[in-house]
Amino acid sequence: MKIGEVDLHWLGHSGFLIQNSKIIYIDPFKIREDLPKADLILITHGHYDHCSFEDIGKIVKEGTKIIMTADSQSKIARFQVPIRMEVVSPNQEVDLGTVKVSTIPAYNIDKTFHTKEEDLVGYIVKTNDVIIYHAGDTDVIPEMQKLTGYNQPDKKFVALLPVGGRFTMSAEEAAEAAKIIKPGIAIPMHWGTVVGTEKDAEEFKELCSQEGITAEILKRE
Repeated sequence: MKIGEVDLHWLGHSGFLIQNSKIIYIDPFKIREDLPKADLILITHGHYDHCSFEDIGKIVKEGTKIIMTADSQSKIARFQVPIRMEVVSPNQEVDLGTVKVSTIPAYNIDKTFHTKEEDLVGYIVKTNDVIIYHAGDTDVIPEMQKLTGYNQPDKKFVALLPVGGRFTMSAEEAAEAAKIIKPGIAIPMHWGTVVGTEKDAEEFKELCSQEGITAEILKRE
């Protein structure tokens, strides 16, 4: 999907490739072998389907920067390729010149898979005229209220929201999150691999449409 000067690709589950002046990946999992090497990799938390040593190994090169949570560090430190690592927690910003990356909490409200105390994150990637929010594994949380300010006339604001249920939000809950966040485009993720189906993505899109929110279901690449 072309959004402003950015190409956004869904790689399955919660994995995305963002391309403009840099090659940026978020949570690559079960990805193809022939993808371009990464300038930057963002890891929301250490669970196997978000911090996959095998899949990250397909895209690292010398000098790749990997931004991760503390629970991911032991996996990432195993790479023999000279990479740059940075451990983050919620409410931080990393300035990478043409790209700025902020972290926001990601946690469950009524489940124990992702607790608030673990300091897991979602990411806000700001590049050119595009702002992309990757929610990570989360429920609807109060911190989402802070994201409404990103929907500006001169910015394209995209929200990548989990819809598969069980570990994260259901389609209905994700639509509620979209109502709070008010993105220009909402894209469902966290379906089709570990949990959730295309039916969940379609339900999310329909519920967003009822609220006047544009939602797009991306094809896996």
